[in-house]
Amino acid sequence: MTFIDLTHYRCPLALVKLKMALKQLPGGEVLRVQLKDSGSRQDVPRFLEKANWQYVEIQNDAELLELSITRGD
Repeated sequence: MTFIDLTHYRCPLALVKLKMALKQLPGGEVLRVQLKDSGSRQDVPRFLEKANWQYVEIQNDAELLELSITRGD
């Protein structure tokens, strides 16, 4: 499992960094990501769905969104 903390980045930089991490993610590997910025918290799940990535919300509250991401079929 790979973990990246994007809580210090605002969108669109957080989304760009996530896309770069996903390109390097080996098949079958899980990427866990944390986000704080409200724009990123909306844009990242939207991007993942459009790009056929599967994700599960680990935490989603007023402070933090944490996702576990795997490649979709």
